Amino acid sequence: MTDPPAGPDGRVVAFIDIGTNSVRLLVVRLNPNHSYTILSRQKQQVRLGEGEFEDEEIRPEAGDRLVMVCKKFHDLARSFGTEEFVAVATSAMREAVNQHAVLHLLRQEAMLDVRVISGQEEARLIYLGVASGTHLPDQTAFFIDIGGGSTEVAVGDSKNYRYLHSFRLGAIRLASQYGAGTGNGPVSAAQYRKIQNHVRNAILRSAAKIKKEKIECAIGSSGTIMNLAEIAAKALPPRTQLKDPSLSSADLRRVIDLLCSLPLEERRKIPGINPERADIIIPGAAILDVFMQELGLDSIAVTGRGLQDGLLVDYLSRMDAFPLLGELSPRQRSVLQLGRSCGINEVHARTVTALVLELFDSALGLSLHPYGAKERELLEYATFLHDIGSFISYTNHHSHSYYIIRNSELLGFNEAEIAFVAMIARFHRKKAPRKNDFGMDELGPRERDALKVLATFVRFGETLDRSHTALIRHVRFSAVDDENVHLQIIARGDCQLEIWGIESEKKAFEKIFGKKLIFEIIDSRAGE
Repeated sequence: MTDPPAGPDGRVVAFIDIGTNSVRLLVVRLNPNHSYTILSRQKQQVRLGEGEFEDEEIRPEAGDRLVMVCKKFHDLARSFGTEEFVAVATSAMREAVNQHAVLHLLRQEAMLDVRVISGQEEARLIYLGVASGTHLPDQTAFFIDIGGGSTEVAVGDSKNYRYLHSFRLGAIRLASQYGAGTGNGPVSAAQYRKIQNHVRNAILRSAAKIKKEKIECAIGSSGTIMNLAEIAAKALPPRTQLKDPSLSSADLRRVIDLLCSLPLEERRKIPGINPERADIIIPGAAILDVFMQELGLDSIAVTGRGLQDGLLVDYLSRMDAFPLLGELSPRQRSVLQLGRSCGINEVHARTVTALVLELFDSALGLSLHPYGAKERELLEYATFLHDIGSFISYTNHHSHSYYIIRNSELLGFNEAEIAFVAMIARFHRKKAPRKNDFGMDELGPRERDALKVLATFVRFGETLDRSHTALIRHVRFSAVDDENVHLQIIARGDCQLEIWGIESEKKAFEKIFGKKLIFEIIDSRAGE
């Protein structure tokens, strides 16, 4: 795909996902430095599939709601300077006999050219959206998205899918078919079993194929699954805030029992529930319940990513000049994207990162610290982003770095990992970390101890490129004894500024490691 022309401030594209229950909008600016910035995310319930599965057509009132929302989203996207719209419609639209009339209305009234996608394509796009933002180290995952009219599943790893399928099973479809949850009273055990049996019969053959794939983890990506996890966190004891969302099969059963026991109006008051989903959440829960039973899943991770993110990833993958996909992992892509969106000095960031990793590796080789691959990876990301706070102001930029990283949506990381990365970046200059510092309560004992060591390496790396001219080629701890640690610095040319910086960091190093630091400068030009 030849890249369309972009202005000096980038190019704005809007992605619209017209689902059976809701319409979602994602507005993105594609920056000249090949990063992107999310300008707006919006969602509005329209219940497009309401009544459709009996009549096999989109009802006039549902069509009117759709056009009204799409017109508002179109105008909002234009206010951000949107030059291109990518709009797709899923289950409700592809099954409606009056599909063409509704699409024509959207073109005329909302100025949107909407593409109706197949269930298989929907599953592929959902997989792209979720897998591109999930850390899956050599794992085979099961992906599931429960919509209003259909449920999409996939099996794959972080780079490729091996199985895709779309089922005509959805929260609105089953609520309409069985009436479970839509009436005034509770849902009986017999009603719930009818839905379960329907789902089980529909997925039987596919479940047998999926079980052969040796699933190692499961990820759910729909509003239904997100809401079930939110209810489990807030309505079941002990009540917690949902940080790294996941849902166990046991908690799902407890949530289902709670939902079924209450009439609709009482169900709307359950802590954590989205009141707009109260009438359709039980059929949606039944779909997840049966899949987890049939596949033997003890728990499922939950993500807010989905089809609209897949539309973005698919769009970027077709652009010649967008290198963020390639062979990078979701974590690497996310860190690079955040850094570029805030305009970091990428040459300096990469120079310091290389030096810091040499310090980490050589120190590990001399048993100066006990930390391994996990800490090394997070150290690498923290170092790359250490100066990101300069985007706000150079003054106190280490503190700004902490807030930007801590409040970013780094993909593929859990909350504890983001907190750790943010803290390492925060302490790359000024004072060393202390136990009562803000943010330390988010770290576990191992992370608090590691922070002192890793922040020291970042401080060394930063000062070794103090002039931002990459004078230091390599650095390593070369020897250690009972009293001393020897550091070799291989430089090209005069590096007095860097030497002065190391001298200023010696005292802090010696306090943490309990040994005297002795360093030597080796001129890499001597043998030339």
